[in-house]
Amino acid sequence: MQLDNSATHDVAIIGAGAAGLMAAIQAGRAGARVLLLDGAPKIGAKIIISGGGRCNVTHDVVTPDDFNGNRNAIAKVLRAFTVEQTIEFFSSLGVALKREATGKLFPVSDRARDVVDALLRAAREAGVEVRAGVRVTSVERGFVMNDEIRAKRIVLATGGRSVPKTGSDGFGYALAQLLGHSVTGTFPALVPLLIDPQHWAASIRGTSVDAELSVKTTSGRVVRRERGSMLFTHFGISGPVVLDISRHWIAARPALLSANLLPGESFASMQSMLIAESQRNPHATVASLLKRRLPDRLVAQVAPNTPLARLSKEERNDAIRKIVECELPVTRDRGFEYAEVTAGGVPLSEVNVSTMESRVCPGLYVCGEILDVDGKIGGYNFQWAWSSGYAAGIGAAS
Repeated sequence: MQLDNSATHDVAIIGAGAAGLMAAIQAGRAGARVLLLDGAPKIGAKIIISGGGRCNVTHDVVTPDDFNGNRNAIAKVLRAFTVEQTIEFFSSLGVALKREATGKLFPVSDRARDVVDALLRAAREAGVEVRAGVRVTSVERGFVMNDEIRAKRIVLATGGRSVPKTGSDGFGYALAQLLGHSVTGTFPALVPLLIDPQHWAASIRGTSVDAELSVKTTSGRVVRRERGSMLFTHFGISGPVVLDISRHWIAARPALLSANLLPGESFASMQSMLIAESQRNPHATVASLLKRRLPDRLVAQVAPNTPLARLSKEERNDAIRKIVECELPVTRDRGFEYAEVTAGGVPLSEVNVSTMESRVCPGLYVCGEILDVDGKIGGYNFQWAWSSGYAAGIGAAS
């Protein structure tokens, strides 16, 4: 069928990811004539690969403190479409969600494809015209896209720069700038970190441990702490706690990263424990004590087998530091190809967060990852997409 590009749509949405699909559904349900455009040949590629192919739709509790960005502005957006509304929304689309022990919510089917199919079905039922494989390369005020597609209002939901193979290559930032917006420096977030290949960490790939990670300035000041599961890999470190703290290490560079391999313990508590144990059992070693609490392969790298009674004070203190202040020589992050989200983007101060309408370009609405907001791992960034997409769709339609 020949598409009529001369028609003027009420709302054109650029980007059919999570935020764009939500915006399209809400605008269509509100009665607007909606055109949804995406440069990728297939809609929802990033949703489909998320959560290991299961799609972590949201988290059972989501607060502004779970995000980096303007907390007051984020709070207003999250109130526009809450976790409870998200659960009800997907249930109404035939996608029931289940809560796992971590608080993450997944489709009962464990199929991310079901999420995409349900969103596309809801968009079409709302009268949305969906066009895949249409990359918007230019936007003029008034709004004319690619010199031929016209709309009274537009929603910019192009995503950030993470996982560019899915289509989110960061070009949306250029479109935002064409329409008068500024863009803060962008960098990977929720991304694995590379460690010097000569470090012992490379020899224990596949080992995981509960750890507290600290990002420190070169002067030793702690700028961020996170606790969770850390996985040693062939390239360095990954796992939830590494992904959560990665953006803080990147933002603070040059920065140091250290791990407390026994969260809850301190230098002082470990010192007291080792002194007391050496008096009870002089033949005990740091390694023998740690084997009750840490994986053997990790213990072999950080703990001496010398009897406690034979350790000098300096040797004992050095052993303690390797456990509660274990330095991890990070060289760099794995880049946008492996990042789950983008830090930086269009400042929230340039958007009316009640409607997501631009303060610098009337008729333009902005939502999702393109904004300078990034959350923790665990469904938080999807909730930001649903909430901001909802507000943008309602705002653009009205």
